[in-house]
Amino acid sequence: MHPDHTASTSTQPPTPSRGGRRLRSIVVTLALGATMFAVGAVMLTPGGNTATGPAGRDQSNEAPRGSIEALQARVSRLPEDPGGWAALGMAYVQQARSTADPTTYDRAEKALRTSLSVQGEGNTDAETAMGALAAARHDFPTALRWARKATTSGPYSSSAYGVLADAHTQLGQYDEADEAVQKMTDLRPDAASLARASYAFELKGDIARARALMQRSLTAAATPADKAFAHSVLAGLDLQDANPREALARTQTALRTAPTDSALLETRARAYLALGDTTKAVADYRAAVAIAPLPHYLLGLGELEQALGHRERAAENYDLLRAQDRIREAAGEPTDTDAILFEADHGNPRRAVTLAEETLRNRPFVAVHDAYAWALHRTGRDAEALVQADMALAQGTRSALFRYHRAAIHHALGDDEAARRDLTEALREPGFHPLHAATARELLQRIDTTP
Repeated sequence: MHPDHTASTSTQPPTPSRGGRRLRSIVVTLALGATMFAVGAVMLTPGGNTATGPAGRDQSNEAPRGSIEALQARVSRLPEDPGGWAALGMAYVQQARSTADPTTYDRAEKALRTSLSVQGEGNTDAETAMGALAAARHDFPTALRWARKATTSGPYSSSAYGVLADAHTQLGQYDEADEAVQKMTDLRPDAASLARASYAFELKGDIARARALMQRSLTAAATPADKAFAHSVLAGLDLQDANPREALARTQTALRTAPTDSALLETRARAYLALGDTTKAVADYRAAVAIAPLPHYLLGLGELEQALGHRERAAENYDLLRAQDRIREAAGEPTDTDAILFEADHGNPRRAVTLAEETLRNRPFVAVHDAYAWALHRTGRDAEALVQADMALAQGTRSALFRYHRAAIHHALGDDEAARRDLTEALREPGFHPLHAATARELLQRIDTTP
Protein backbone atom coordinates (compact mmCIF):
# COMPACT_ATOMS: atom_id res chain seq x y z
CA MET A 1 0.00 0.00 0.00
CA HIS A 2 1.14 3.33 0.26
CA PRO A 3 1.95 3.25 3.70
CA ASP A 4 2.48 5.57 5.97
CA HIS A 5 2.84 9.02 6.69
CA THR A 6 3.64 12.32 5.56
CA ALA A 7 6.50 14.49 6.23
CA SER A 8 8.60 16.54 3.95
CA THR A 9 12.08 17.83 4.41
CA SER A 10 13.54 21.12 3.30
CA THR A 11 16.98 19.63 2.77
CA GLN A 12 17.95 19.64 -0.89
CA PRO A 13 19.34 16.29 -2.11
CA PRO A 14 23.04 16.16 -2.91
CA THR A 15 23.92 16.02 -6.56
CA PRO A 16 24.16 12.50 -7.98
CA SER A 17 27.92 12.78 -8.43
CA ARG A 18 28.32 12.95 -4.68
CA GLY A 19 26.20 9.86 -4.08
CA GLY A 20 29.11 7.50 -3.53
CA ARG A 21 30.66 9.64 -0.79
CA ARG A 22 27.23 10.09 0.77
CA LEU A 23 26.65 6.33 0.85
CA ARG A 24 29.98 5.69 2.52
CA SER A 25 29.20 8.27 5.21
CA ILE A 26 25.83 6.63 5.81
CA VAL A 27 27.51 3.27 6.37
CA VAL A 28 29.58 4.88 9.10
CA THR A 29 26.43 6.33 10.67
CA LEU A 30 24.74 2.94 10.61
CA ALA A 31 27.73 1.34 12.24
CA LEU A 32 27.23 3.69 15.15
CA GLY A 33 23.94 2.08 15.95
CA ALA A 34 21.06 3.22 13.77
CA THR A 35 18.28 0.86 12.76
CA MET A 36 16.26 1.61 9.71
CA PHE A 37 14.10 -1.19 8.51
CA ALA A 38 10.79 0.56 9.05
CA VAL A 39 9.79 4.13 8.45
CA GLY A 40 6.67 6.16 8.44
CA ALA A 41 3.85 5.47 10.78
CA VAL A 42 1.55 3.01 9.22
CA MET A 43 0.54 2.00 5.72
CA LEU A 44 2.70 -0.23 3.52
CA THR A 45 2.71 -1.02 -0.17
CA PRO A 46 1.67 -4.37 -1.67
CA GLY A 47 5.35 -5.04 -2.12
CA GLY A 48 5.89 -4.54 1.55
CA ASN A 49 7.72 -1.27 1.23
CA THR A 50 7.05 1.62 3.48
CA ALA A 51 5.62 4.72 1.90
CA THR A 52 4.46 8.00 3.19
CA GLY A 53 0.75 8.47 3.58
CA PRO A 54 -1.65 11.07 4.84
CA ALA A 55 -1.36 11.18 8.58
CA GLY A 56 -4.88 12.34 9.26
CA ARG A 57 -6.09 13.38 12.69
CA ASP A 58 -9.45 13.36 14.36
CA GLN A 59 -10.87 16.78 15.02
CA SER A 60 -11.62 15.68 18.57
CA ASN A 61 -8.00 14.70 19.16
CA GLU A 62 -6.24 17.30 17.07
CA ALA A 63 -2.48 17.26 17.60
CA PRO A 64 -0.70 20.60 17.49
CA ARG A 65 0.56 21.42 14.03
CA GLY A 66 3.72 23.17 15.12
CA SER A 67 7.25 21.99 14.63
CA ILE A 68 8.96 19.44 16.84
CA GLU A 69 10.75 22.33 18.51
CA ALA A 70 7.40 23.93 19.35
CA LEU A 71 6.09 20.65 20.72
CA GLN A 72 9.23 20.23 22.81
CA ALA A 73 8.73 23.70 24.19
CA ARG A 74 5.12 22.87 24.97
CA VAL A 75 5.92 19.78 27.02
CA SER A 76 8.64 21.71 28.83
CA ARG A 77 6.03 24.26 29.88
CA LEU A 78 3.32 21.66 30.50
CA PRO A 79 5.05 18.44 31.56
CA GLU A 80 1.76 16.97 32.79
CA ASP A 81 0.00 17.41 29.44
CA PRO A 82 -0.59 13.92 27.97
CA GLY A 83 -1.78 15.34 24.66
CA GLY A 84 1.41 17.32 24.20
CA TRP A 85 3.60 14.30 24.82
CA ALA A 86 1.45 12.19 22.46
CA ALA A 87 1.71 14.83 19.73
CA LEU A 88 5.48 15.01 20.17
CA GLY A 89 5.75 11.22 19.96
CA MET A 90 3.77 11.07 16.71
CA ALA A 91 5.81 13.95 15.30
CA TYR A 92 8.97 11.95 15.97
CA VAL A 93 7.51 8.92 14.20
CA GLN A 94 6.78 11.06 11.15
CA GLN A 95 10.19 12.71 11.31
CA ALA A 96 11.86 9.30 11.20
CA ARG A 97 10.28 8.72 7.81
CA SER A 98 11.49 11.96 6.27
CA THR A 99 15.00 11.85 7.71
CA ALA A 100 15.58 8.07 7.83
CA ASP A 101 17.01 8.61 11.29
CA PRO A 102 15.85 5.50 13.17
CA THR A 103 17.08 6.79 16.52
CA THR A 104 14.06 9.07 16.35
CA TYR A 105 11.88 6.04 17.09
CA ASP A 106 13.46 5.83 20.53
CA ARG A 107 12.58 9.48 21.13
CA ALA A 108 9.05 8.75 19.95
CA GLU A 109 8.64 5.87 22.35
CA LYS A 110 10.02 7.88 25.26
CA ALA A 111 7.56 10.71 24.59
CA LEU A 112 4.64 8.33 24.23
CA ARG A 113 5.54 6.41 27.38
CA THR A 114 5.65 9.74 29.21
CA SER A 115 2.17 10.57 27.91
CA LEU A 116 0.88 7.21 29.12
CA SER A 117 2.53 7.67 32.51
CA VAL A 118 0.69 10.98 32.89
CA GLN A 119 -2.62 9.50 31.70
CA GLY A 120 -2.69 5.73 31.69
CA GLU A 121 -6.36 5.20 30.84
CA GLY A 122 -8.37 6.62 27.98
CA ASN A 123 -5.30 8.16 26.33
CA THR A 124 -6.42 7.49 22.79
CA ASP A 125 -3.85 9.79 21.17
CA ALA A 126 -0.90 8.04 22.81
CA GLU A 127 -2.37 4.58 22.23
CA THR A 128 -2.88 5.35 18.54
CA ALA A 129 0.64 6.72 18.25
CA MET A 130 2.08 3.65 19.99
CA GLY A 131 0.31 1.51 17.42
CA ALA A 132 1.69 3.67 14.62
CA LEU A 133 5.18 3.37 16.11
CA ALA A 134 4.92 -0.41 16.30
CA ALA A 135 3.71 -0.52 12.69
CA ALA A 136 6.62 1.66 11.63
CA ARG A 137 8.93 -0.89 13.23
CA HIS A 138 7.04 -3.69 11.45
CA ASP A 139 5.89 -5.14 14.76
CA PHE A 140 2.33 -5.68 13.62
CA PRO A 141 1.07 -7.90 16.48
CA THR A 142 1.99 -5.10 18.87
CA ALA A 143 0.46 -2.52 16.54
CA LEU A 144 -2.77 -4.51 16.58
CA ARG A 145 -2.85 -4.61 20.38
CA TRP A 146 -2.38 -0.86 20.67
CA ALA A 147 -4.91 -0.18 17.91
CA ARG A 148 -7.54 -2.28 19.66
CA LYS A 149 -6.86 -0.42 22.87
CA ALA A 150 -7.17 2.91 21.06
CA THR A 151 -10.43 2.04 19.32
CA THR A 152 -11.83 0.94 22.68
CA SER A 153 -10.88 4.14 24.49
CA GLY A 154 -11.69 6.30 21.45
CA PRO A 155 -14.46 4.62 19.43
CA TYR A 156 -14.86 7.76 17.32
CA SER A 157 -11.16 8.12 16.52
CA SER A 158 -10.63 7.82 12.79
CA SER A 159 -6.86 7.66 13.25
CA ALA A 160 -7.12 4.71 15.64
CA TYR A 161 -9.08 2.77 13.04
CA GLY A 162 -6.40 3.61 10.48
CA VAL A 163 -3.73 1.94 12.60
CA LEU A 164 -6.12 -0.97 13.19
CA ALA A 165 -6.62 -1.36 9.43
CA ASP A 166 -2.89 -1.31 8.73
CA ALA A 167 -2.16 -3.91 11.40
CA HIS A 168 -4.89 -6.25 10.17
CA THR A 169 -3.66 -5.88 6.59
CA GLN A 170 -0.07 -6.76 7.39
CA LEU A 171 -1.21 -9.69 9.52
CA GLY A 172 -3.08 -11.12 6.53
CA GLN A 173 -6.48 -10.42 8.11
CA TYR A 174 -7.92 -8.75 5.03
CA ASP A 175 -11.64 -8.93 5.87
CA GLU A 176 -10.99 -7.36 9.27
CA ALA A 177 -8.86 -4.70 7.58
CA ASP A 178 -11.71 -3.85 5.21
CA GLU A 179 -14.07 -3.45 8.15
CA ALA A 180 -11.64 -1.11 9.89
CA VAL A 181 -11.19 0.96 6.72
CA GLN A 182 -14.95 1.23 6.31
CA LYS A 183 -15.30 2.40 9.90
CA MET A 184 -12.49 4.90 9.45
CA THR A 185 -14.09 6.29 6.30
CA ASP A 186 -17.52 6.46 7.93
CA LEU A 187 -16.07 8.45 10.81
CA ARG A 188 -14.08 10.84 8.67
CA PRO A 189 -13.79 10.60 4.87
CA ASP A 190 -10.54 12.54 4.69
CA ALA A 191 -7.29 12.04 2.80
CA ALA A 192 -6.03 9.38 5.23
CA SER A 193 -9.15 7.21 5.19
CA LEU A 194 -9.61 7.52 1.43
CA ALA A 195 -5.98 6.51 0.92
CA ARG A 196 -6.54 3.34 2.91
CA ALA A 197 -9.74 2.62 1.02
CA SER A 198 -7.75 3.01 -2.18
CA TYR A 199 -5.18 0.55 -0.93
CA ALA A 200 -7.82 -2.01 -0.03
CA PHE A 201 -8.82 -2.12 -3.69
CA GLU A 202 -5.24 -1.97 -4.95
CA LEU A 203 -4.45 -5.02 -2.85
CA LYS A 204 -7.29 -6.85 -4.62
CA GLY A 205 -6.07 -5.78 -8.05
CA ASP A 206 -8.92 -3.34 -8.70
CA ILE A 207 -6.74 -0.55 -10.00
CA ALA A 208 -9.63 1.52 -11.40
CA ARG A 209 -11.37 1.83 -8.02
CA ALA A 210 -8.03 2.30 -6.26
CA ARG A 211 -7.26 5.18 -8.62
CA ALA A 212 -10.66 6.82 -8.14
CA LEU A 213 -10.34 6.72 -4.36
CA MET A 214 -6.77 7.98 -4.39
CA GLN A 215 -7.85 10.83 -6.64
CA ARG A 216 -10.43 11.70 -3.99
CA SER A 217 -7.69 11.48 -1.36
CA LEU A 218 -5.64 13.95 -3.41
CA THR A 219 -8.59 16.33 -3.59
CA ALA A 220 -9.05 16.07 0.18
CA ALA A 221 -5.32 16.46 0.93
CA ALA A 222 -4.77 19.37 3.29
CA THR A 223 -0.98 19.58 3.25
CA PRO A 224 1.74 19.57 0.59
CA ALA A 225 3.07 16.31 2.00
CA ASP A 226 -0.35 14.65 1.71
CA LYS A 227 -0.61 15.86 -1.89
CA ALA A 228 2.88 14.55 -2.70
CA PHE A 229 1.96 11.17 -1.25
CA ALA A 230 -1.21 10.95 -3.34
CA HIS A 231 0.65 11.90 -6.50
CA SER A 232 3.29 9.23 -5.78
CA VAL A 233 0.65 6.54 -5.33
CA LEU A 234 -1.26 7.61 -8.43
CA ALA A 235 1.97 7.49 -10.45
CA GLY A 236 2.61 4.01 -9.10
CA LEU A 237 -0.84 2.97 -10.30
CA ASP A 238 0.02 4.46 -13.70
CA LEU A 239 3.06 2.17 -13.82
CA GLN A 240 0.93 -0.85 -12.94
CA ASP A 241 -1.39 0.16 -15.79
CA ALA A 242 1.59 0.17 -18.20
CA ASN A 243 1.46 3.95 -18.58
CA PRO A 244 4.94 5.15 -17.61
CA ARG A 245 4.58 8.42 -19.54
CA GLU A 246 1.64 9.44 -17.39
CA ALA A 247 3.58 8.40 -14.28
CA LEU A 248 6.51 10.52 -15.41
CA ALA A 249 4.35 13.55 -16.13
CA ARG A 250 2.61 13.26 -12.76
CA THR A 251 5.80 12.94 -10.73
CA GLN A 252 7.48 15.78 -12.61
CA THR A 253 4.55 18.05 -11.83
CA ALA A 254 4.43 17.03 -8.16
CA LEU A 255 8.19 17.44 -7.71
CA ARG A 256 7.96 21.10 -8.68
CA THR A 257 6.26 21.76 -5.34
CA ALA A 258 7.88 18.93 -3.37
CA PRO A 259 11.40 18.62 -4.82
CA THR A 260 12.81 16.73 -1.83
CA ASP A 261 10.07 14.11 -1.49
CA SER A 262 12.02 10.86 -1.70
CA ALA A 263 8.97 8.74 -2.61
CA LEU A 264 8.23 10.94 -5.61
CA LEU A 265 11.87 10.74 -6.70
CA GLU A 266 11.89 6.95 -6.40
CA THR A 267 8.62 6.68 -8.34
CA ARG A 268 9.97 8.95 -11.06
CA ALA A 269 13.10 6.79 -11.20
CA ARG A 270 10.91 3.76 -11.90
CA ALA A 271 9.04 5.70 -14.58
CA TYR A 272 12.32 6.63 -16.26
CA LEU A 273 13.43 3.00 -16.03
CA ALA A 274 10.21 1.84 -17.69
CA LEU A 275 10.86 4.35 -20.49
CA GLY A 276 14.46 3.17 -20.92
CA ASP A 277 16.12 6.34 -19.64
CA THR A 278 18.52 4.68 -17.20
CA THR A 279 20.69 7.77 -16.74
CA LYS A 280 17.83 9.79 -15.28
CA ALA A 281 16.59 6.74 -13.36
CA VAL A 282 19.95 6.42 -11.64
CA ALA A 283 20.04 10.14 -10.86
CA ASP A 284 16.62 10.03 -9.22
CA TYR A 285 17.39 6.89 -7.26
CA ARG A 286 20.58 8.50 -5.96
CA ALA A 287 18.70 11.64 -4.99
CA ALA A 288 16.08 9.59 -3.13
CA VAL A 289 18.78 7.62 -1.30
CA ALA A 290 20.58 10.82 -0.33
CA ILE A 291 17.39 12.05 1.34
CA ALA A 292 16.32 8.78 2.94
CA PRO A 293 18.45 5.63 2.44
CA LEU A 294 15.51 3.25 2.72
CA PRO A 295 16.07 -0.42 1.90
CA HIS A 296 13.87 -0.54 -1.19
CA TYR A 297 15.54 2.57 -2.61
CA LEU A 298 18.98 1.06 -2.03
CA LEU A 299 17.98 -2.27 -3.52
CA GLY A 300 16.43 -0.63 -6.57
CA LEU A 301 19.48 1.55 -7.14
CA GLY A 302 21.94 -1.28 -6.52
CA GLU A 303 20.21 -3.60 -8.95
CA LEU A 304 19.98 -0.87 -11.58
CA GLU A 305 23.69 -0.11 -11.22
CA GLN A 306 24.38 -3.86 -11.48
CA ALA A 307 22.26 -4.11 -14.63
CA LEU A 308 24.29 -1.27 -16.13
CA GLY A 309 27.56 -3.03 -15.29
CA HIS A 310 28.53 -0.56 -12.54
CA ARG A 311 29.72 -3.20 -10.11
CA GLU A 312 31.46 -0.93 -7.62
CA ARG A 313 28.50 1.41 -7.37
CA ALA A 314 26.13 -1.52 -6.96
CA ALA A 315 28.39 -2.91 -4.24
CA GLU A 316 28.15 0.36 -2.28
CA ASN A 317 24.40 0.01 -2.06
CA TYR A 318 24.60 -3.68 -1.24
CA ASP A 319 27.16 -3.00 1.49
CA LEU A 320 24.79 -0.52 3.07
CA LEU A 321 21.93 -3.00 2.90
CA ARG A 322 24.13 -5.57 4.65
CA ALA A 323 25.03 -3.02 7.31
CA GLN A 324 21.36 -2.28 7.87
CA ASP A 325 20.63 -5.98 8.17
CA ARG A 326 23.38 -6.52 10.74
CA ILE A 327 22.07 -3.67 12.84
CA ARG A 328 18.49 -4.88 12.49
CA GLU A 329 19.53 -8.34 13.59
CA ALA A 330 21.47 -7.01 16.58
CA ALA A 331 18.48 -4.96 17.65
CA GLY A 332 16.10 -7.90 17.28
CA GLU A 333 13.97 -6.00 14.73
CA PRO A 334 11.73 -7.94 12.29
CA THR A 335 13.09 -8.60 8.82
CA ASP A 336 11.54 -6.70 5.92
CA THR A 337 10.83 -8.23 2.52
CA ASP A 338 13.60 -6.16 0.93
CA ALA A 339 16.15 -7.90 3.13
CA ILE A 340 14.74 -11.33 2.24
CA LEU A 341 14.78 -10.67 -1.51
CA PHE A 342 18.24 -9.14 -1.30
CA GLU A 343 19.57 -12.20 0.51
CA ALA A 344 17.88 -14.53 -1.99
CA ASP A 345 19.32 -12.75 -5.04
CA HIS A 346 22.63 -11.40 -3.79
CA GLY A 347 23.52 -13.32 -0.66
CA ASN A 348 22.69 -16.71 0.84
CA PRO A 349 19.33 -18.08 -0.38
CA ARG A 350 19.18 -20.55 2.51
CA ARG A 351 19.46 -17.67 4.95
CA ALA A 352 16.72 -15.91 2.98
CA VAL A 353 14.46 -18.91 3.61
CA THR A 354 15.17 -18.74 7.33
CA LEU A 355 14.51 -15.00 7.44
CA ALA A 356 11.26 -15.42 5.51
CA GLU A 357 10.04 -18.16 7.82
CA GLU A 358 10.75 -16.00 10.86
CA THR A 359 8.96 -13.03 9.33
CA LEU A 360 5.97 -15.02 8.16
CA ARG A 361 5.17 -16.13 11.71
CA ASN A 362 4.23 -12.59 12.72
CA ARG A 363 3.44 -11.06 9.34
CA PRO A 364 1.56 -13.37 6.93
CA PHE A 365 1.16 -10.60 4.38
CA VAL A 366 1.12 -11.12 0.60
CA ALA A 367 4.58 -9.59 0.11
CA VAL A 368 6.09 -11.90 2.70
CA HIS A 369 4.55 -14.94 1.01
CA ASP A 370 6.10 -13.74 -2.25
CA ALA A 371 9.54 -13.21 -0.72
CA TYR A 372 9.35 -16.65 0.91
CA ALA A 373 8.36 -18.20 -2.41
CA TRP A 374 11.35 -16.62 -4.14
CA ALA A 375 13.75 -17.71 -1.42
CA LEU A 376 12.43 -21.27 -1.64
CA HIS A 377 12.81 -21.21 -5.42
CA ARG A 378 16.37 -20.00 -5.14
CA THR A 379 17.14 -23.04 -2.98
CA GLY A 380 15.46 -25.45 -5.41
CA ARG A 381 12.37 -26.09 -3.29
CA ASP A 382 9.94 -25.24 -6.07
CA ALA A 383 6.94 -27.31 -5.03
CA GLU A 384 6.87 -25.50 -1.69
CA ALA A 385 7.61 -22.22 -3.45
CA LEU A 386 4.55 -22.54 -5.66
CA VAL A 387 2.26 -22.81 -2.63
CA GLN A 388 3.66 -19.55 -1.28
CA ALA A 389 3.56 -17.82 -4.66
CA ASP A 390 -0.12 -18.71 -5.03
CA MET A 391 -0.79 -17.28 -1.58
CA ALA A 392 0.97 -14.07 -2.55
CA LEU A 393 -1.42 -13.63 -5.48
CA ALA A 394 -4.55 -14.99 -3.82
CA GLN A 395 -6.00 -11.53 -3.12
CA GLY A 396 -5.69 -10.57 -6.79
CA THR A 397 -2.80 -8.15 -6.21
CA ARG A 398 -1.40 -6.88 -9.50
CA SER A 399 2.32 -7.13 -8.95
CA ALA A 400 4.61 -7.71 -11.91
CA LEU A 401 7.34 -8.94 -9.58
CA PHE A 402 5.03 -11.45 -7.89
CA ARG A 403 4.00 -12.71 -11.34
CA TYR A 404 7.59 -13.04 -12.50
CA HIS A 405 8.54 -14.96 -9.37
CA ARG A 406 5.68 -17.41 -9.88
CA ALA A 407 6.51 -17.73 -13.57
CA ALA A 408 10.07 -18.77 -12.76
CA ILE A 409 8.73 -21.31 -10.28
CA HIS A 410 6.26 -22.70 -12.82
CA HIS A 411 9.07 -22.98 -15.36
CA ALA A 412 11.29 -24.82 -12.89
CA LEU A 413 8.43 -27.25 -12.28
CA GLY A 414 8.01 -27.84 -16.02
CA ASP A 415 4.71 -25.98 -16.45
CA ASP A 416 5.62 -23.63 -19.27
CA GLU A 417 2.03 -22.74 -20.12
CA ALA A 418 1.46 -21.38 -16.61
CA ALA A 419 4.85 -19.67 -16.78
CA ARG A 420 3.88 -18.03 -20.07
CA ARG A 421 0.67 -16.63 -18.57
CA ASP A 422 2.48 -15.11 -15.62
CA LEU A 423 5.34 -13.74 -17.73
CA THR A 424 2.90 -12.10 -20.13
CA GLU A 425 1.11 -10.45 -17.24
CA ALA A 426 4.36 -9.35 -15.59
CA LEU A 427 5.67 -7.79 -18.78
CA ARG A 428 2.59 -5.61 -19.09
CA GLU A 429 4.57 -3.33 -16.77
CA PRO A 430 7.71 -2.43 -18.71
CA GLY A 431 10.86 -2.22 -16.70
CA PHE A 432 9.19 -3.66 -13.62
CA HIS A 433 12.59 -4.63 -12.21
CA PRO A 434 16.14 -3.54 -13.12
CA LEU A 435 17.37 -7.15 -13.44
CA HIS A 436 14.36 -9.44 -13.60
CA ALA A 437 12.50 -7.64 -16.40
CA ALA A 438 15.20 -8.56 -18.91
CA THR A 439 15.30 -12.13 -17.57
CA ALA A 440 11.52 -12.35 -17.90
CA ARG A 441 11.66 -11.30 -21.55
CA GLU A 442 14.39 -13.83 -22.26
CA LEU A 443 12.49 -16.62 -20.51
CA LEU A 444 9.28 -15.86 -22.38
CA GLN A 445 11.14 -15.87 -25.69
CA ARG A 446 12.75 -19.17 -24.81
CA ILE A 447 9.40 -20.72 -23.92
CA ASP A 448 7.78 -19.42 -27.11
CA THR A 449 10.55 -20.81 -29.32
CA THR A 450 10.75 -24.22 -27.62
CA PRO A 451 9.07 -26.93 -29.71
